[in-house]
Amino acid sequence: MPSRSDSPDSSSNSSSSLPPKAKDQAKKLTVKQERDARRAEKVAAMVAQQKRQRRNRLIGWITGGVAGVAAIGLLIGFVVSSATPKVDPASISIAGLQTYSGLTANHVDGTVDYPQTPPAGGDHNGVWLNCGVYSEPVPNENAVHDLEHGAVWVTYDPTLVDSAGVDTLRSQLPDTFVVLSPYADLGSPVVASAWGNQVALDGVDDPRLGEFVAKFWKSADAPEPGAPCTGGVDGPGKVA
Repeated sequence: MPSRSDSPDSSSNSSSSLPPKAKDQAKKLTVKQERDARRAEKVAAMVAQQKRQRRNRLIGWITGGVAGVAAIGLLIGFVVSSATPKVDPASISIAGLQTYSGLTANHVDGTVDYPQTPPAGGDHNGVWLNCGVYSEPVPNENAVHDLEHGAVWVTYDPTLVDSAGVDTLRSQLPDTFVVLSPYADLGSPVVASAWGNQVALDGVDDPRLGEFVAKFWKSADAPEPGAPCTGGVDGPGKVA
C-alpha cells in the first residue's frame, strides 16, 4: 500500500506564517494595548496626585484650625488677665509698718550713722550696690543708694535663718531691684526695707513680706525711681 504523507500540524504555525493583512491587524492591536497601558498609568498618577492634594488640604485645614483655637485661647487669656484690675499699692495696708519722712539723700564719703537698723534711707555712698543675693553683710551706704532707686532690701538674722530659710526668702522675691543679705543683731528674723519704709517680720514665711514687695518694689515714691540697680559695685559674698 503506498505510503501516505502526514498533513502539517496547524498548531505549529507561527505568526510569521500569517498573511500580511493579519500581521498588520496584530501590530495595530499591540500598539493599541501599549497606548491603553500608558493612558492607564497617567490616569493612576493623576488620581494619586489628587489624593495627595486632598490630604495636604485636609492637614492644612486641621493645622490651621488647631492654630486658630490656640490663638483664640491666648486672646481670651490676655483679655481675662487684662481685665483683672491691678492692686493699687496705696491701698495695701501692712501691719507693723514703720514710715520715716524727711530723709536726706546726699552722696557722701565714709560711713553714715543711721537711726534705723538696718537703714531705710538717708545720705549714702555715691555708688550703688549691685542688686542681688549676698551671703555676707553688705555696706549700708551702698545698699541705701539702691533704696533711692526704688529697690527693696531684705535682711535676715543669720543666727535665726538657716540656708533653707534663705531659699524661702529668695522664692518670694523678684529677680531684680532686690537686695537680700544677712545682717547681724537685726532684732527680728527678717526685716524688709524700702526708702522711708520698714517692717520687722516674724520669719521667712511671714505674709507681710509679699505685701511689702507689692507696695514698695520699684515704687515711684523713691527719690530716683527707675534708676539702675546694676552697673554699680558688688558687695562681699555675692551669690546671684
